[in-house]
Amino acid sequence: MPHVFEYALLRAVPRQERGEFVNVGVLVYCAPLDFLGARVHVDEQRLRALDPFVDVELLKANLEHLGVSCDGAPHAGPVSRTSPGQRFRWLTAPRSTTIQTSPAHTGLTDDPVASLEHLLRTLVLPPEH
Repeated sequence: MPHVFEYALLRAVPRQERGEFVNVGVLVYCAPLDFLGARVHVDEQRLRALDPFVDVELLKANLEHLGVSCDGAPHAGPVSRTSPGQRFRWLTAPRSTTIQTSPAHTGLTDDPVASLEHLLRTLVLPPEH
């Protein structure tokens, strides 16, 4: 039987004043299966089209920390002591930084890991020709 899950896209916003972004990852939360996961992919060429001076290494480091926070690793700080649902809400809270999230969307899944990979392929990775 499928379970309801929520997901949000991770967006790199190199120049906030312009409002332009590139999808760089996805978060998936499935409460019934106690699952919270993130996958990221940074397309440097697409980012540099928006801002040739974007600090890609800093962006990657921030995305890595976000992944650690998602996993609940102790060195992620206080957020690591919260439930997966609380971490998802914290990670998807609106913010004006270089990494932002889309509104949360819902779906149904039997396999949240497969859903996470599917969302990464269809919404983040460059389209296949």
